[in-house]
Amino acid sequence: MHLFPWGLWLLCVASSSARGDSGGKAKSCAELRQLYGSKGFSLSGVPQAEISGEHLRICPQGYTCCTSEMEENFANKSRSEFEGMMKEASRSVQVTLTSQYKNFDGYFQDLLNKSEKALYDTFPSMYGELYMQNIKLFKDLFSELRRYYRGSNINLEEALNEFWTRLLERLFKQLNPQYHITDEYLDCMVKHSEQHKPFGEVPRDLKLKATKAFIAVRSYVQGLSVGSDVIKKVSQVSLGHECTRAIMKLVYCPHCRGMSSVKPCNNYCRNVMKGCLANQADLDTEWRNLIDSMLLVADRFDGPSNVDTVIGTIHTRIAEAISNMQENKDSITAKVFQGCGNPKISTKASSGEDKKRRGKTASDDKPSGLGLEKLVSDAKGKLRDIKDYWVTLPSVLCNERITAGSVNEDRCWNGMTKGRYLPEVMGDGLANQINNPEVEVDITKPDMTIRQQIMQLKIMTNRLRNAYNGNDVDFQDASDDMSGSGSGDSCPDEVCGKRLSKSSSTRQPGTHAIPNQSGRGVNGASSKSLPSSFLIFLSMAVMAMQYLWR
Repeated sequence: MHLFPWGLWLLCVASSSARGDSGGKAKSCAELRQLYGSKGFSLSGVPQAEISGEHLRICPQGYTCCTSEMEENFANKSRSEFEGMMKEASRSVQVTLTSQYKNFDGYFQDLLNKSEKALYDTFPSMYGELYMQNIKLFKDLFSELRRYYRGSNINLEEALNEFWTRLLERLFKQLNPQYHITDEYLDCMVKHSEQHKPFGEVPRDLKLKATKAFIAVRSYVQGLSVGSDVIKKVSQVSLGHECTRAIMKLVYCPHCRGMSSVKPCNNYCRNVMKGCLANQADLDTEWRNLIDSMLLVADRFDGPSNVDTVIGTIHTRIAEAISNMQENKDSITAKVFQGCGNPKISTKASSGEDKKRRGKTASDDKPSGLGLEKLVSDAKGKLRDIKDYWVTLPSVLCNERITAGSVNEDRCWNGMTKGRYLPEVMGDGLANQINNPEVEVDITKPDMTIRQQIMQLKIMTNRLRNAYNGNDVDFQDASDDMSGSGSGDSCPDEVCGKRLSKSSSTRQPGTHAIPNQSGRGVNGASSKSLPSSFLIFLSMAVMAMQYLWR
């Protein structure tokens, strides 16, 4: 029995080790209380010192400064803060696209307005009654061009053809007032107009160039608008339950464990972000396609169909056409009479002077193009900057918001304690999250709001590609293009093909203990994994008793 005092000492040493490095005295929760209060929560019920953490459902169980209520409050705070971070991160991209939209829209509208104003300023002195009697025709033309630019379902070629037809009919009657010209006679004249070319090559040339220019500018501006709208809608997608838990564990659990000064490990943060933003990352392919298509269309603003030249000089082309008809009036009239017969002489007196009245020609000053060139150059740089927005978003949020500043990767918060984070970083997109160790992601259930935005991007990219090739596009409401897209299983083939492979048995085991994120496994897994110091205590106690009983 002389060994009993030694055995008793051994038991005491083992018992003292059960509290680890706390030295038998619970750590203060002063830092956690300060943080909790700064978040707007009441300090009533907040522990003054560490308590046992068997009640925790998100943070690792062990000694903690957080109660169940605090853990829930921090989780809700995590949700609101992360959604705020998402909106903040997207705001700069949205501002970029919105400002570019305003710049280009304002520039194109100004070009059209200046051309229309120049027509109204110069035509009265140039054509007198020829202009005054046809002013509505000119106003209707510019009105149609604006409606087309704004996205109305108008066939631009038909609109231009209609303008030239109406102008030809009116001018022919006004230049030949001594004849009684019936509607049937005008129909005959119009049928032969392609052969006679009363306006020279202007109608054909303007139709070809104006169509390409307007298709390009309205598609480009619409692309900027769609891109901004996609960013806005995706930034409003709410956070899922599993993501809320993962972010809470990433951001606030170290505070609960008394490690307020320890920052999360970078790769740990990236895995949480990649899991939470898995659906958003699936926008990457179509987003890149949209940006590439817009860059191509912007190149169309220069060259043969130079937007400045075409849109800014519509009035001069019309003046050129009218002057051509005036100068060749006699030969054109003769050809019409030859093809359609001689009309009857009118009993009304001729107008005399106005039919031959001409002033100075419309100013042919062409826009320098320097303003548009600078706009395009600036836009291209900004578009390239946001091209990889969706796949870089996880790293941006981690580096600039969550783990801002340098992080010691050997002494950072890894989700369980202070130490290195060992699991590999997941790839981008929903399908790559099947083995994400931090966020339980159901890859068979893509977010429908984001899938709809992917469809919007595809539709807009198709329009831009058509515009680049000079093909007119029908700018109907995007909701019409998506009819039926919300029905059935919208899960992509490459994702759905992995449905059967996703099970708990396929998840790669992490190199550090990860509590089950469902909420059910916390008691099962974590509570069974008792602190290592307590295991040492049990082992040493058993050894001591066995030794004493010999």
